[in-house]
Amino acid sequence: MKETKRAVVSGVHGYVPSYALTNNELERMVDTSDEWVTTRTGIKERRILKEEGVGTSFMGINAVQGLLQKTGTDPQTVDLLICATITPDMITPATANIISHAVGAINAFSYDLQAACSGFLYALDTATQFIASGRAKKAIVVGADKMSSITDYSDRATCILFGDGAGAVLVTAGDAHDDYGILDSICKTDGIGQNLLYQKAGGSRLPASHATVNAKQHYIYQEGQAVFKTAVTAMSQVVLDIMAKNNLTAEELAYLVPHQANKRILQVVADRAGIPIEKVMLNIDKFGNTTAATIPLCLWEYENKLKQGDKLILTAFGGGFTWGATYMTWAYDGFE
Repeated sequence: MKETKRAVVSGVHGYVPSYALTNNELERMVDTSDEWVTTRTGIKERRILKEEGVGTSFMGINAVQGLLQKTGTDPQTVDLLICATITPDMITPATANIISHAVGAINAFSYDLQAACSGFLYALDTATQFIASGRAKKAIVVGADKMSSITDYSDRATCILFGDGAGAVLVTAGDAHDDYGILDSICKTDGIGQNLLYQKAGGSRLPASHATVNAKQHYIYQEGQAVFKTAVTAMSQVVLDIMAKNNLTAEELAYLVPHQANKRILQVVADRAGIPIEKVMLNIDKFGNTTAATIPLCLWEYENKLKQGDKLILTAFGGGFTWGATYMTWAYDGFE
């Protein structure tokens, strides 16, 4: 009988653009203030991809190239590459195809996965199944979004939130009997949120036209209070569920790694799970909400603090609605 393999995160790397859009600069664009934004979201600045003629793949390529170099991985040995994004370079081909070609992963099959801010978790869970089945031995999961491309900078409710960035992890096949790797995952969906956090035009239901452009229907839109309330409830419950399912206490947990949507949401989720804020990975102040990129960017920033065997819970909530949590033990001592 073929032995099941355990998926292991064997490396992480990130990329963010050099340009930082600060709250002070936003004050000159919309009716807001640094104090208002910081108090309500925890965001001080967000990175924006300003280069002409480049999209999400540009950031994904940089993240994956750094990952391959850091881990000493030959791109031709990669079997699978998944890109989680809601801002693909174009409808077709997939942004993952563009990334895999650019980095020389010529033997990998690749595709995009769209689950909004939960995209990275969904993609990681998908790669985990490919590893466990033996279908792939090495997979790369990329979370990348150029949110500035779908953000209305005259809408103060949304433009304060979003930034651009990419993060990537290498997922390899480990021994199922080892104490580290991806141990469990819960993914959830409820289509009731389809009109509460969405981009109205640009798809097959409402294709692009002069009317949709003039009506600003190609920008991200959200009902802030409804999304906030649902995100707090869903993320808190799924974290508690995965802890209970795996007999995991807050004391045993090294870090909670949440999607960086709003610092107030993350504080409530941590409180409900009994996890002190010191054990919550946070970088929302520097990068804002980069959608599918937030979790891998957190892992990248905290990598040098992580030790083999550290217990982590990753959790996210996104449009649709989509949400979930992943329980894993870290496989290596962080790079210095």
